[in-house]
Amino acid sequence: MLVNNTTSAKARAVTANKTSAFSTRYRTVDIDGVSVFYREAGKPGAPVVLMLHGWPSSSAMFRGLIDELSAKYHVFAPDYPGFGNSAIPDHANFKYTFDSLGDVIGKFIDKVGIKEYALYATDFGGLVGYRVAMKSPNRMKALIAQNNPLFFAESPWFGPIVPYWQTGSADSRQKAAEHYHTLDVVRGLYVNGVSDPSAIDPEQYQSEYAMLLRPGAADASLDLLYDVRTNGPVLQNAQSYLKAQQPPTLIVTGKNDILFSGENQQKYLTLLPKAELHLLDSGHCALADKSEEIASKAHTFLGRVL
Repeated sequence: MLVNNTTSAKARAVTANKTSAFSTRYRTVDIDGVSVFYREAGKPGAPVVLMLHGWPSSSAMFRGLIDELSAKYHVFAPDYPGFGNSAIPDHANFKYTFDSLGDVIGKFIDKVGIKEYALYATDFGGLVGYRVAMKSPNRMKALIAQNNPLFFAESPWFGPIVPYWQTGSADSRQKAAEHYHTLDVVRGLYVNGVSDPSAIDPEQYQSEYAMLLRPGAADASLDLLYDVRTNGPVLQNAQSYLKAQQPPTLIVTGKNDILFSGENQQKYLTLLPKAELHLLDSGHCALADKSEEIASKAHTFLGRVL
């Protein structure tokens, strides 16, 4: 179901009239010897919203959305190992693969006591979140997909890492690092496809770039970018899972995304014909300039399905 981009007066009122949100708490939990940081807000016992971040971000990308949703929902937003404020195990001892991250987040869900949840996934969050959902098929009660891969699409953004995917050589890895571990690439994810770049707070991509350069974080990041090449079968399984389960789904996405265009995101409807789709005039990091609109649509959607 393709929905007009314009935020309705009713949807705006949901955000404007919401009750005071619960203060966010910043916690850590041990998962198999790895300290996993997470943000938690909202009333225990309320429906849970699990937020899974993208690359090279962290749960910090959800700060505004957590504030918006915590008035009615119990929100959890973890950082993956190697990202944000979670520990950065040496990649010689910890496998930075999506299977590994899926295992960590699955154990995180159990450890913090989440029984059922609505998943908000963006970018890497889908590759991690679908793995978690497929292991416990009845726990994901709704899906919000924001610039989130379910169908691979060829993109020039991936061009510099293709030689590394093909050979796995040290030289191709170094060349990939020299490209992706730059401020220009991180900034580009925020500003490419955005009609008004002045709406983007530069501290967002500057802080992510700084976090990316920490000891160990760069290797963790590059290991995961290398592992992207393995996700075809997992995404095929995720497509079958979603088609069979038909969870209530909101796709709210930047249509000008250089990685997952609006055309790519419309493919969700081939599996989930009842899904609600909003194509926003934004890029890959749509929360950065469309946070109020996304929060409003999320409130309306979650209020209807949870």
